[in-house]
Amino acid sequence: MLCAISGEAPREPVASRKSGNVFEKRLIEAHIAEHHTDPVTGEDLAVEDLIELKSPQVVTPRAPNLTSIPALLSAFQNEWDTIVLETHTLKQQLAQTRQELSTALYQNDAATRVVARLTRERDEAREALSNVTISGAAAGNGDAMDVDGQGLSEELVAKVDETQQQLFATRRKRPVPEGWATGEDISTFDVTASSEPLYPGSSAISLDESGDLALFGGSDGVAGVYSTSQQQVVQTLKCGSAVTATTWWGSRAVAATSSGSVKVFEDGNEIAHMGSHAGAVTDVSVHPSGAILASAGSDKRVAFYDLSTFKTVFQIYTEADITCCSFHVDGLLIFVGSSDGKIRIFDVKTGASMVELDTAGPVAAISFSENGTWFAVAQKGSSSVSVWDIRKQAVTKVLETGSPVEKIRWDYTGQFLAAAGSGGVSVQQYVKASKSWSEPVRKAVAARDVAWGKDAESLVALTPEGGLSVLSAS
Repeated sequence: MLCAISGEAPREPVASRKSGNVFEKRLIEAHIAEHHTDPVTGEDLAVEDLIELKSPQVVTPRAPNLTSIPALLSAFQNEWDTIVLETHTLKQQLAQTRQELSTALYQNDAATRVVARLTRERDEAREALSNVTISGAAAGNGDAMDVDGQGLSEELVAKVDETQQQLFATRRKRPVPEGWATGEDISTFDVTASSEPLYPGSSAISLDESGDLALFGGSDGVAGVYSTSQQQVVQTLKCGSAVTATTWWGSRAVAATSSGSVKVFEDGNEIAHMGSHAGAVTDVSVHPSGAILASAGSDKRVAFYDLSTFKTVFQIYTEADITCCSFHVDGLLIFVGSSDGKIRIFDVKTGASMVELDTAGPVAAISFSENGTWFAVAQKGSSSVSVWDIRKQAVTKVLETGSPVEKIRWDYTGQFLAAAGSGGVSVQQYVKASKSWSEPVRKAVAARDVAWGKDAESLVALTPEGGLSVLSAS
């Protein structure tokens, strides 16, 4: 009867109730204390499962080969030989394990390189496919594309730098223009004039520098310039397909369409047709210098145009559908809102990505305050407007409007933020002296977009039916 662990006759033999194996008591108790299992079968085993075996106390005679010094030396030599052979075997196993690990690491590195190459080839294929689609659309419109993926030309870069330095140096010193509307004036706003539905399907409106001429268009491919003082359309613009975004370039009207083209009109006549997008244009923005126009499209691209030649100078590709875009008020950066809830900020001169900001949902609109540090963000379906600080890259204030917001607009002084939505039009006011916000006016006038009139003395709202409502002091 030998111990299943030591292989020797046990002094205090015990047997397992479960497996029947015999063990030396001190050895099996030590094993159970550490592993709680039977060392032979691997089954769960407790001290209570052991049965003591009674055996006669017999003194085991010493083995004959251990009764002399030469015999002991021989035994030690055999033990040493066994240890040497075991060490040699362990070294062989270690070398084999190292070789297998090296092979696995090499295969992993090779797989990583293959994945990287395939990813690069996929991106190049996407780029080529998009360029082929865009080039085809541009050729159909008679606009030969001249795309420079390296950024703006030296001449345009100089204009961007000059504009940024000039605006940044004077921004903090600007006083509120004399005669500008106050919070008390705005609190008395009500609908004082309205038009019949002019362009059904309209989604964007822009006012010129005079604050009198409103530019907007509808789903029938016709846009118009409406005089709020004369209360009539003074110019009709043929755009060819549904108008999706509008802006003013000085006295020239700029209209973007669902066909991916951007058209420029002067005195009602088309003077430029820029086609760069494979899908609908979702927004347009004019650089503060007046030398560059940016258009964002559903093809996940932002295109930059040189307004001296009306040619595309370069483009930026993003990872999600673009919903809106806007140049920073100093003109050095462009902010791009996307359906994935991210605001991507790019360097205007090089197109390099600067930073990505995460919002709570798909971005519907972005509007910059003239203080240069704040910008407001509206999310689709949300009734709140987030005011962000560019320096902190964080939200500083969340404003509740009471209904889903579609578009937002700061006034020139950065005091008033107008919000338009299906539930009405509201204005939020920031008082710098007390660093507090208030809501001077909220009107139940459904609107898809809103724009400030001259000296903030009026708000022009674009109704869901494609007409205009003018809010001003009664």
